[in-house]
Amino acid sequence: MFRLDNKTAIVTGGGSGIGRAIAKVFAAQGAHVFVLDLNEQEGISVANEIKSANGNAIFKKCNVALQKEVDTIINEILNEVSSIHILLNIAGVAHIGNAENTSENDFDRLINVNVKGVYNCMHAVIPHIKNKGGVILNMASVAASVGIPDRFAYTMTKGAVVGMTLSVAKDYIQQHIRCNCISPGRVHTPFVDGFLAKNYPGKEKEMFEKLSKTQPIGRMAQPEEVAHLALYLCSDEASFITGCDYAIDGGFIKLNN
Repeated sequence: MFRLDNKTAIVTGGGSGIGRAIAKVFAAQGAHVFVLDLNEQEGISVANEIKSANGNAIFKKCNVALQKEVDTIINEILNEVSSIHILLNIAGVAHIGNAENTSENDFDRLINVNVKGVYNCMHAVIPHIKNKGGVILNMASVAASVGIPDRFAYTMTKGAVVGMTLSVAKDYIQQHIRCNCISPGRVHTPFVDGFLAKNYPGKEKEMFEKLSKTQPIGRMAQPEEVAHLALYLCSDEASFITGCDYAIDGGFIKLNN
């Protein structure tokens, strides 16, 4: 079950965090993985890890916010493989701030990466997978469903991701494209460690425990747990699922009363 043999998967933001975990899990299940990331060092590292485990991975440096660059990379991929089967839009940036203290530059940066980046990749890939059949999985967040303090711009972008997901699912259901999104709660990624080190020096452990306990289950998710849900949704076993936003949040949305 959940094998991806003979399938090509594109993972944006595949150099770190959730994207890295997804790239490794999908490769372990037999997919030919293209790791797209702006960070060349991290992207190459992930591709090399996969190849050292006898997996199949190629790194492509890509800024998803630039449509021409995305189009070029997708065309390069199609020159190397016969078909694209799975697109995972994982690349994204975070921001802390409310409507007053979010600068225009930060607002534009989040729009360009978190919203336009997802659009750019779907715009480039959909023409090559429609009618042939394919899966698109986007990365949303629990922030799109509930209010989280000081996440104004981030919440806005993730709400847009959910909206794009539903729209693509409806528009292309007859062309055999399934489109879903995942909404994680807090996940223990390098971003979390960097955030704590920057904002709570000397109190990292204390604040990590505090953040962990905001999930009713009492801990943060591991990136691999999100990757396993992504694997299911992109596998043939999930062929009846489209137009859904899946929370993976330790009970954050439903149980935090």
